[in-house]
Amino acid sequence: MKISFLLFAALAGASPLFAQEATPPLVPDVPHSQTIMDTLINAGPVMIPLFLLSIFSVALVIVYLMTIRRGAVVSGGYMATADALLRKRDYLGLLAVSNRHGEAIARVVQKILDFTTKNPHADFQQVREIAETEGSRVTASLNNRVTYLADIGMIAPLLGLLGTVFGIIHSFGALGTDIGSARYVALSRGISQALVNTAAGLAIGIPAMMFYAFFRGRAQKLISELEAASTHVLALLSLQYGKRVERTPVLIEDEL
Repeated sequence: MKISFLLFAALAGASPLFAQEATPPLVPDVPHSQTIMDTLINAGPVMIPLFLLSIFSVALVIVYLMTIRRGAVVSGGYMATADALLRKRDYLGLLAVSNRHGEAIARVVQKILDFTTKNPHADFQQVREIAETEGSRVTASLNNRVTYLADIGMIAPLLGLLGTVFGIIHSFGALGTDIGSARYVALSRGISQALVNTAAGLAIGIPAMMFYAFFRGRAQKLISELEAASTHVLALLSLQYGKRVERTPVLIEDEL
């Protein structure tokens, strides 16, 4: 009986201790997930020029889609009008039409007619040289404009690599300040953020090079059409010059 009483007293005294030492249920620590915007912001200052390059490349693509097209270089309506006016020898009328049109072939014809009207006694070889010079200028302008996308395609990955190098340097520098497992956590997080720069540079550079290849092919096709249209105009003018050889200078000046 005495033993039972002592055992009961011991259990009654120990019950508050069990209540105090009871551990609360474990709640899993859910890490905060970063959004894409947070990842880009934390990637470092090199993301600023990469962001500007992305905006510039998109603007170039939109401009090239509107300007590097057949209607901006050679149009069927203008060529039909130019053909009819040349056959009628209406050079002043064709010059007025060329001034109203913005196609590249219209600028070539305008240069030809400006030279012809100001130099009525010039031979056809000089007229051909004027046409070739203006055609070369338009061709170089088309090719040079497209190369901007190629420049972005080369610069963007290099900037991304530069940002990654800066991020890795910063991450290894943090190893000397952190202690224990926190060092490896900081290192992995820093390298992960640094690699975002490389990914961003490639995400900008690869589409830029793809659009460069696309617009370069389109520009070469349009240049071929411009050369064909210029050859057609020069062929009609050569016929006019062949007929004008037998005419007197007075009649030539009247026609121009």
